[in-house]
Amino acid sequence: MNTIKRLLEWYFSKKALPYWAILVFDSLICYFSGIFVFWLYYHGAITFDNIALLTKTICVYMIFNFIGFRVFRTYSGIIRYSSFVDLLRVSFAMLLSLTIAELMHYIIYSWDLNFVRLEGRQIAAMYLVATIGMIAFRVLVKSIYDTVFNTDKGVLTLIYGVQEGGIGLAKNIRNENNSKFKLKGFISNDANLTDKLLMGKKIYVGNEKLADYISEMNIQAVLVSPIQVENFRNDTALQDILINNNVKIYLTERSREWEEGDDFSKVQLKEISIEDLLPRDEIKVDMDAIGSLLTGKRIMITGSAGSIGSEMVRQISIYNPSDLILIDQAETPQHDIRLLMHAQFPHIKVETIVASISNYDRMDTIFNEYKPEYVFHAAAYKHVPMMEYNPSESIQNNVWGTKVIADLSVKHNVKKFVMISTDKAVNPTNVMGCSKRICEIYCQSLNKKINEDASKGNVKGATQFVTTRFGNVLGSNGSVIPLFEKQIKAGGPVTVTDPNIIRFFMLIPEACKLVLEAGTQGRGGEIFVFDMGKPVKIADLAKRMIKLSGAEGIEIKYTGLRVGEKLYEEVLSTTENTLPSEHEKIRIAQVREYDFDVVSQQIDKLVALSHTYDSMNIVKMMKEIVPEFISNNSVYSVLDKK
Repeated sequence: MNTIKRLLEWYFSKKALPYWAILVFDSLICYFSGIFVFWLYYHGAITFDNIALLTKTICVYMIFNFIGFRVFRTYSGIIRYSSFVDLLRVSFAMLLSLTIAELMHYIIYSWDLNFVRLEGRQIAAMYLVATIGMIAFRVLVKSIYDTVFNTDKGVLTLIYGVQEGGIGLAKNIRNENNSKFKLKGFISNDANLTDKLLMGKKIYVGNEKLADYISEMNIQAVLVSPIQVENFRNDTALQDILINNNVKIYLTERSREWEEGDDFSKVQLKEISIEDLLPRDEIKVDMDAIGSLLTGKRIMITGSAGSIGSEMVRQISIYNPSDLILIDQAETPQHDIRLLMHAQFPHIKVETIVASISNYDRMDTIFNEYKPEYVFHAAAYKHVPMMEYNPSESIQNNVWGTKVIADLSVKHNVKKFVMISTDKAVNPTNVMGCSKRICEIYCQSLNKKINEDASKGNVKGATQFVTTRFGNVLGSNGSVIPLFEKQIKAGGPVTVTDPNIIRFFMLIPEACKLVLEAGTQGRGGEIFVFDMGKPVKIADLAKRMIKLSGAEGIEIKYTGLRVGEKLYEEVLSTTENTLPSEHEKIRIAQVREYDFDVVSQQIDKLVALSHTYDSMNIVKMMKEIVPEFISNNSVYSVLDKK
């Protein structure tokens, strides 16, 4: 038995069955089809008496067959992977050959050559039999291959989606040698497909009985069609059924957006992570507008080694800027960015600089040397508890650092300054959020001052200041999901601050796309806020992650809110507190405007005060600048009672 299997494996290898061999097989089928049809008309004796003449005649008609074979490339496919398209290609090739043969046989016989004279119906019958034979040959080879290699080793699998993407996945499973998946059916939400079959497999419609089907058939995996990912992501009921039944879920990699008509043989699957299951709408941006803004420009990115900054580096590099000036004070991560640029974007001129944004002289030298046209300011201290205990650093880095970069942008005639802020700047309850709100106030008031001076003719060329606000980004350094993953691997417990705490989440690439879109839209002075989608209950997130991991006995431990932490994040974009923009996912915050001279003086005093490292007085002055800053679960709450 092993000898037969090895022989079949050799036979089905590319080296053993090259393309010319397929052409030979098809030619033999056509030849014997001619013999067979002649035998049907004239029986054995006449056929054998004229075999040499008949062979010569069939060989002439074979020339017409080769034309059809060449036009439709019937020999270029791999027989064991034959599909309906391949069979159609054979049919069209033979139809073309028949048409040529029917036209040419009158000319051939007019030459009075020594040929067997075939009638038109005999020629048609010969081509019909040959077509059937060639199709049967392909079906037979594929059937033998599927029988030999379709072992029971693959996990029993359903495919979510019955359109082109789902069918493409099914074909990949069937065509793959020793596939890890064994197709048992399809899942669909279309009630019209109830009890229907696709590719010989049942279509299961709706979620009501799906859990029973999964249990009965011992389904172990579900593959999600590339063009059904958004529908699956929003079907939390189906997700719960699969997760509760320990079914592994596989999605396509996010390297591209899939559409009908794509080549689904190139689909790469990966087992889902929790980020893949968070419901959110697809985000589309105006790529042409972004490209026209950034292509060939000198662009500075501060905080380039951070979660947001590094993704900004990747996305901006796609548009081929002339120069990238990357600033970060973290040496090792900045070195990683340098290696990334060398490997992925070697054609772009890049300066990876280790420096602090709060060092005015150093930053002034950098601006003067590289003369950036656009600045994306992502550098900031962002961890709420850390800044609650270190308010002086939040002022010296976040506030003073932003003022340094903003002032130098004006001094060196930067065209546009885009600052990345946070949802925690909305009615802040912690030091970090308030520090970012002060940054927003400064940039907005500076933009207003520039416009006023420009209207009076006092300045030439005006830097446009644009601010973007969004919430938590999935996978960022120190975010909750990597923390939960680490705790689950350690055997628990998974720590959640409060059973009712909720947060809004967005993928880092999605957030950065909206930053670029907002930067394109902004005309100066706007604070753009992003639609973060549906809120996520952190306790439910933890439960799902534990279930997805397959770990048993992992406890969730509630530790209480951290200092400065909110139970519910502010909803960023509502019709009450924002105005619409050109993008449906981006709105413009309606906030109080400040006088630049007053703000500038307050910030100078605040920065000077930060060097006393008197935390209580520093926070007190922050509250004077931002009256809506009400501390939560913090020692600074005493300042709100006065």
